Amino acid sequence: MAKESGPRNRNHFGSSSKSRLEDEGFKDMDDGSICHRNPTAPFTRPENLMNNSSNIRNISFGTYPDDGVSPSPDEGIEEEKAPFEEERPGPVQIVRARESDCIFDLDIGALEKILLQDHLKDLNVVVVSVAGAFRKGKSFILDFMLRYMYNQSDSWIGGEDEPLTGFKWRGGCERETTGIQVWSDVFVVEKPDGSKVAVLLVDTQGAFDSQSTIKDSATVFALSTMTSSVQVYNLSHNIQEDDLQHLQLFTEYGRLAMEETDSKPFQTLMFLIRDWSSPYEYNYGLEGGRAFLLKRLEVKNNQHAELQNVRKHIDSCFSNTSCFLLPHPGLKVSTNKDFDGRLKDIEEDFKTQLTELVPHLLAPDRLVEKMISGSKITCRDLVEYFKAYIKIYQGDELPHPKSMLQATAEANNLTAVAGAKDLYSRNMERVCGGDKPYMAPADLEHCHAAYCEDSVRYFCSIKKMGGKEFCQRYQDQLETELEEAYNAFSKHNEGKNIFYAARTPATLFVVMFFTYVVSGVTGFIGLSFFAALANLILGVALLVLCIWAYVKYSGEFREAGMLIDQLAEVLWEQRTVRKVISKLLEPVRSHLAWPLSLLPSLPSGATLGLKAVDPLNNNYKKTN
Repeated sequence: MAKESGPRNRNHFGSSSKSRLEDEGFKDMDDGSICHRNPTAPFTRPENLMNNSSNIRNISFGTYPDDGVSPSPDEGIEEEKAPFEEERPGPVQIVRARESDCIFDLDIGALEKILLQDHLKDLNVVVVSVAGAFRKGKSFILDFMLRYMYNQSDSWIGGEDEPLTGFKWRGGCERETTGIQVWSDVFVVEKPDGSKVAVLLVDTQGAFDSQSTIKDSATVFALSTMTSSVQVYNLSHNIQEDDLQHLQLFTEYGRLAMEETDSKPFQTLMFLIRDWSSPYEYNYGLEGGRAFLLKRLEVKNNQHAELQNVRKHIDSCFSNTSCFLLPHPGLKVSTNKDFDGRLKDIEEDFKTQLTELVPHLLAPDRLVEKMISGSKITCRDLVEYFKAYIKIYQGDELPHPKSMLQATAEANNLTAVAGAKDLYSRNMERVCGGDKPYMAPADLEHCHAAYCEDSVRYFCSIKKMGGKEFCQRYQDQLETELEEAYNAFSKHNEGKNIFYAARTPATLFVVMFFTYVVSGVTGFIGLSFFAALANLILGVALLVLCIWAYVKYSGEFREAGMLIDQLAEVLWEQRTVRKVISKLLEPVRSHLAWPLSLLPSLPSGATLGLKAVDPLNNNYKKTN
């Protein structure tokens, strides 16, 4: 039985009203007449009693937040003429989507206000969530669950003329609930073993509406499944194969965000089949649902591998699975725009099965406490898990789920890209592969252009999904990858040129020979400074050659070897001494340009003699 309800500590007073009043701080109050209500007038405004700045509020069975409490005269408490009006319980949005970028935000303040109350925060939590496609009656079912939680008696379903209230619902074809909502009252229930748990009811945004992407639907479903102990998967008429595929997608999206464990990541899943129209095959209720579910989730040897994988995935995700077959509530419910949930407008079969479904989920001996990695979760813990999970879905750690068409089109185009690239590679291997001799760079480039054109033509010839603009992105990707492949083939071809391989040592030998000659000539004519400078360059070139040889032999200090190869390539490509010296002096010139620009202007025709000392200038002229 539900002993207390939060977040405002609502109590269902019964025969043990005195003990409950003591819990509220009224130890000296005598027993008396506590509750006076009219069962056919739900949601009347509450009457509150004030005594020493305290008040007692009672939620009577079947009329949850709005009945009054009247003390007996001998209790010594006078009723206020102007009753103090408190906030009524209702749905609270804790997860909402930003319309600008479709990212979900968690209202931490609202969640903490509900779950971190003193009498709740350390209790183990039971989270019952209802999820599924939009406009299928999720909120409608949740409101009957609220009736049960506020009035756990044989007549919990309410009066025939009592409108259904609680989570907002309505008929029609447009969505009503967005994001994730929870009921503001958290119900404290005592289980048969004497332990108390907090029961939280959760309503979710319907999947596949016209304003939500696949990522939005997957995020909401995954979040509700990750944080609930019982996930009710609300379906219509039947369990179709696409329902199982969507469940596989959504649960995998949730499992990616959770830590990997040896146990199954989620707890209880109930398939709630609404408007079941084949009771002659499978009876309404749990027994018929159990037989029907076994048939639907059966893995057969002759099944296609794709169908087997879906069923094995669902079995690997949930510790417990069940099914309930619920009949249609009647034409008045589905066609009358003024229907407000009165039981007199609902078919008897529906009401009968409803009295079996709701207690099966919420009776004290049926409650399933939330567990993660084998540990029971308290209300305080649940707040932290919500914060952690929402951060994951706000980031870029997880892949974005896609529609079936988009995923198929991407796979189709990627297959075409891979085939075209493979064709190009085979053609290039025939002309410059590993066992082929060195090929002139111009000829190799000509072959690349021809084979690249053949590959693009092959890509365009394959029938692909997604449309012209979608396929063009993959054609651009193919052309980029072909250019990268050509660069790799070109470098491989250059490696076969023995002169290219010997370029660095040959260049260093030429430098050493040249500086050796210069050193001998300048030393012979008495220019000892230039001779010493030439000997220094000779020694440096010899040292560089030794370092290069060691790098090639040992494979260590590869960065130094690459730097030496680049220096040798610069010297090799310049061909002449003038170009070599000019290339080496470019950094010096760039550093001198800035200070020279700061000098004062010189008279016309005057120079600093720079031309006279620049042997590399073609217009060399000695100045006086």
